Amino acid sequence: MTRLPAAAGRTADGPRPAAPAAMLDVESFAGLLRVSTRHVRRLVDAGKCPPPVRLGRVCRWPRPAVEAWIADGCPNCRKRPGVTR
Repeated sequence: MTRLPAAAGRTADGPRPAAPAAMLDVESFAGLLRVSTRHVRRLVDAGKCPPPVRLGRVCRWPRPAVEAWIADGCPNCRKRPGVTR
């Protein structure tokens, strides 16, 4: 039996695992923190989390910035030097 080349999005053994998104939407951000999306929006309004990148009405957070913020213990971003809102 011959093996056929893998199709886009699939490997020879099955579907390719999804790579983590470079930018997080509010649902993904809330999932990382295990909180509601409303709570994430409150954190943004209070300046307690990394500021989102706004593209029109769409807000996204860079995954590396969010992961670094979580690794630092979720400090208040308004009090961090060099971070402006």
